[in-house]
Amino acid sequence: EEIYFLSSRELGKRFDMDAATIVRTIQVLGYDRYADFAADLRRHFVARITPYTTMQAATREKQSVADRLRQNVDKDIANLHLLKTGLDTTQVIAVAKRIHRARRVVVVGIDLAASLAHFLAYGLAVQGFDAEAPVGSAGNLIHKIKVLDSKDLVIAISFGRCLRETVEAAQRAREQGVPTFGITDSDTTPLAKYCDGYVVAAIASSVFTGSYVAPMAAINTIIAACAHLHPQRTLALLRDYEKEAAAGARWHVGGGGSRMEDRG
Repeated sequence: EEIYFLSSRELGKRFDMDAATIVRTIQVLGYDRYADFAADLRRHFVARITPYTTMQAATREKQSVADRLRQNVDKDIANLHLLKTGLDTTQVIAVAKRIHRARRVVVVGIDLAASLAHFLAYGLAVQGFDAEAPVGSAGNLIHKIKVLDSKDLVIAISFGRCLRETVEAAQRAREQGVPTFGITDSDTTPLAKYCDGYVVAAIASSVFTGSYVAPMAAINTIIAACAHLHPQRTLALLRDYEKEAAAGARWHVGGGGSRMEDRG
């Protein structure tokens, strides 16, 4: 559970072993490349990880609470590093182009992933896109998907074995001819299988909730791609938004500002 997301070099460094020795070992096991072995290992653990097993694995190590906190931050950094080195920018740019063409964008995220779905939908709405993250019952989600067609877009967010309702929403959308895009943590998850395109962001963590640091960073890349595809359009929208914010009562007025603001 501690190493399935590491590269051969990172694995060798962790156990003070030469990376070439690791590669030769996995070849003896029958794999042509370390990447094939790592994918198989991820598939094995993704199917078995639960909040209980995650917490159980973390408690096996004799560490202080402070050490566990530092380890957790280290895992967040490792997840971000994986995103940075493995990010498929062509996929991100492709979904950004699809968002620009879409009549409506429905972002599906259930349970804890609802927070990610809401953040992405909000970030797109600020840029003038008709984007929403449906809340409420499974029935509400089904009805939202039913009215979509090829002019729309569904972005589904789920990790590990993936939540059934999220996967079924992506499947239903695809059957209706609606373009789909997934945000998930492996190229072997159900969302990676059923969506037209996807981006991978690891959620490995010693905390039972998982880590959403990398998925948030992945979402930020999508928002940034949408903004920079047509920067003049984005600037025009933000200029109007800035005027409205400056004229209204959006921001708190009072003490606590910087010295420069006080002098101004």
